[in-house]
Amino acid sequence: MHFREIHPYKPPKCKFPQGFFHPNVYPSGKVCLTSILNDDIEWSPAITVKQILVGIQYLLDQPNLNNPAQIEGYNIYIQDNVEYKRRVRQQAEQYPALF
Repeated sequence: MHFREIHPYKPPKCKFPQGFFHPNVYPSGKVCLTSILNDDIEWSPAITVKQILVGIQYLLDQPNLNNPAQIEGYNIYIQDNVEYKRRVRQQAEQYPALF
């Protein structure tokens, strides 16, 4: 998460590493969570960091197929759930928890 100087009046920029595999993550790594991270539409200064993180966590578990940001992740999720889960597990090993 990158907080800009104008926070909380604009949302933080939320990114995963470039090439992160998920239907709602752009190839650049930017998270597509327009329901709360959109600068112009849904953002409210009352949204907390915890709410953002819970929203991203939910999105990782339940992709929003109405707003795909990545064609490959979207297509594999739709066409081959076994392969999708395999790729997610592989990625989880590539980016282990940092706690």
